[in-house]
Amino acid sequence: MARKERRNIESAVTANHPFPTLSEAGGDVYHVPVLLQESIDGLNIRPDGIYVDVTFGGGGHSREILSRLSTKGHLYSFDQDADAEKNITADDRFTFVRSNFRYLRNWMRYYGVEQIDGLLADLGVSSHHFDDAERGFSLRFDAPLDMRMNKRAGMTAADVIADYTEEQLSDVFYLYGELRQSRRLAAAICKAREQEPVTTTGQLLKVLEPLMHREREKKDQARIFQALRIEVNHEMEALQEMLLGAAALLKAGGRLSVITYHSLEDRIVKNVMRAGNAEGHIEQDFYGRIRSPFALVNNKVITPGPDEQERNPRSRSAKLRIAEKQS
Repeated sequence: MARKERRNIESAVTANHPFPTLSEAGGDVYHVPVLLQESIDGLNIRPDGIYVDVTFGGGGHSREILSRLSTKGHLYSFDQDADAEKNITADDRFTFVRSNFRYLRNWMRYYGVEQIDGLLADLGVSSHHFDDAERGFSLRFDAPLDMRMNKRAGMTAADVIADYTEEQLSDVFYLYGELRQSRRLAAAICKAREQEPVTTTGQLLKVLEPLMHREREKKDQARIFQALRIEVNHEMEALQEMLLGAAALLKAGGRLSVITYHSLEDRIVKNVMRAGNAEGHIEQDFYGRIRSPFALVNNKVITPGPDEQERNPRSRSAKLRIAEKQS
């Protein structure tokens, strides 16, 4: 690797920094970890193993993994959001990687890691993002249409609203929001932007208000925001790349533990675990056995119990799937 390239990579990495967590610093809770015990138990942790948490966020899952590792174990945690760095744990067994998890294989190669013992992904948007008015993720605030997980990235939700054709906008709402009225939504946006730029969440909601049915208004609005967020952050493509990278990196017997929050990402996770590909195409051997790099640990998804849902209402839609790498 060229010296300049290595230096550029190292500048994007933060490892073993003694930053306090937000709770230690007296700040707001960044994110309440969902299905904490169930997801970490599902990894079947080997104390001396190498593990990856591709969604560091508030660090709750990472801290639980570290609590189960010996001095010989190591955890690599990914997050592309600079705010997450405030939650870094000071531990010699821990390395933080400020990057999108789609580059999982590249970073593991950089660190000289050929195989891992387990990988955790909590695909939910952190409470911090919903509660930060300036990020534009929430319906509760009139804020700039941003929605970038990585604030250094280029395209924002406002750019999507301004630059996409009516057909492209319709596709985004239909594919990522599963909205039947996607064409009408796209047409209304294109008509409105001819009069003035639509750059805030409040403007967007006002433009689309006449198309909302009162009985499902909040649900449809949430799906519109979900669709824009997925498009801005290329979430589906990143998820597929990460899962295929995990399949290649996991040792035989290594575990993949993934928490999803909507049907689109859950379908991809289920397909990769069952069939080894995001599309769910089943391949069979001569004897009719399904060819897949994984064996399912839980055939039925694990969901939060009533107590957790009461403590953390944002956990209600969570689904946990666990699979083990086959030899």
